[in-house]
Amino acid sequence: MAVNYEDVWHMQDEIAAAVNALGYTVWDLHYDPAGGLFRLELNEHPDEDALSLLSAHLPMASDYNGEGSHGARLTLIP
Repeated sequence: MAVNYEDVWHMQDEIAAAVNALGYTVWDLHYDPAGGLFRLELNEHPDEDALSLLSAHLPMASDYNGEGSHGARLTLIP
C-alpha cells in the first residue's frame, strides 16, 4: 500500500497520542516504506498485561517484537 508522507505524519501523531495517553513515552517511531509499516520502541518495558492494553488502544493492528535497548518494540500495520 502506497502511503504519502502527509498520511505518515498523521498516523505517527495518532500513534504517539495513544502511547502518551496511556502514560508511556516513545523512544523511536518511524515508518518503514519498504515494509509499509511503522516501527515503535517505547521508553519503558511494560509487562504483558500493560502491552495488551496498549495494543488495544493503538489506532492500528500491532505485533510485539520483543525488548529493545530502551523499551518494548512493536510493529504497527496500517
